[in-house]
Amino acid sequence: MPTKNKILIITYYWPPCGGAGVQRWLKFTKYLPDFGWEPFVLTVDPAYAQYPAIDESLEKDINPALKVYKTKAVNYFILGKSLTSQRKITSGSVIDNNIKSRIARFIRGNFFIPDPRKGWNRYAVRKASELIREEAINYVVTTSPPHSTQLIGLKLKSLFPGIKWICDLRDPWTEIYYYSKFYGTWPARMHDKKLEKRVLEKSDIVITVGQGLADLFTLKLQSNGKKITVISNGYDEQDFRLLRKKPPGKFTITYVGALSDQYPVTTLIKSFQELIDKGIEFNFRFIGTCPPGIKKKIASVLPDDAFYYLSYRSHREALTAMITSSVLVLLLPYHEENRMIITGKIFEYLRSEIPILAIGPEDGDAANIIVECGAGKIFDENDIKGITDYLSTDIISKIKYKAPEKYNRRLITARLTEELKRL
Repeated sequence: MPTKNKILIITYYWPPCGGAGVQRWLKFTKYLPDFGWEPFVLTVDPAYAQYPAIDESLEKDINPALKVYKTKAVNYFILGKSLTSQRKITSGSVIDNNIKSRIARFIRGNFFIPDPRKGWNRYAVRKASELIREEAINYVVTTSPPHSTQLIGLKLKSLFPGIKWICDLRDPWTEIYYYSKFYGTWPARMHDKKLEKRVLEKSDIVITVGQGLADLFTLKLQSNGKKITVISNGYDEQDFRLLRKKPPGKFTITYVGALSDQYPVTTLIKSFQELIDKGIEFNFRFIGTCPPGIKKKIASVLPDDAFYYLSYRSHREALTAMITSSVLVLLLPYHEENRMIITGKIFEYLRSEIPILAIGPEDGDAANIIVECGAGKIFDENDIKGITDYLSTDIISKIKYKAPEKYNRRLITARLTEELKRL
């Protein structure tokens, strides 16, 4: 049997951490052995980690043969907790706006660059160096956010010039839509940009989840854009194997994910009000996390028996909710670069084969995917009438489509290995 290529994946987010970011490399490690690759995973010990959500069910998806190594870390989030009195540090997409939170964000944006999870880096570099030597690993992946993980790759590349370093950027770095919420001063922002550029220049290949993001990083590299390629997220067919679609008894609109004031929530609420004024009955099911103020705004419009707030649920529960819905809502945050945003859940929305209602840029990457698949429609945030008509007429009932096979996680893993072979 030929020797498999060995590849080390360095990722902060790993089960029991929940969320779409975890699933990208969880699924890649699941299928890489099918294509002649032996993956190793280096992650932070959960006892030292700071996760935005917990989903222990994802641990069942870890390949039993996969070698996973965990190290301790310095938890800089303790400072944030003392300032905000929060029991859990939420993701950047869910941000409180009180004075203590603003102070904590200023400290984060100016003294913890690129982010507070860099407290893991020195432990990760030490363990990764050990694994590279002992296992003769010649491919290393660093995946982010958190973007501090990319600095681990930068250090390893200087220690082991012969390794092939794959920089996986799932989100923008200094253009992420909530970046300004950290009140970075000019010196802090410049330092962050320099780190970003060094990572882009020193890595052997940069992979991103969408073309808009690839174009953004290509501009930063100027003459060396050829090293950037798109390896999209997708859906795992096995996740849907035992699930059965079941139409709800009452028209049900479902949203899965996080929300903040940076999302077009007001547009959605106004559309709900229009539906109610028309006498149209429906349920709204929310699965995820959001500030109490947004939850209160939604509840103020909908009858008590029409609003189901389920907070964070396991991956399987979220998928079950998707396939038992009438329509799935996708909201893209306000930002000048939101055209490049492709949320990980969009592919599981597609696999559910339930009509999609998206609110965001009509010429963005997410819109292109929805249109390409005939999966639904995307509306501008000001098009209340269009959204209301879409939800209140028989347009949705006429939407029938099949999830494109090209977004199957196993096939995406095959494309990943082809890119790796070119290094």
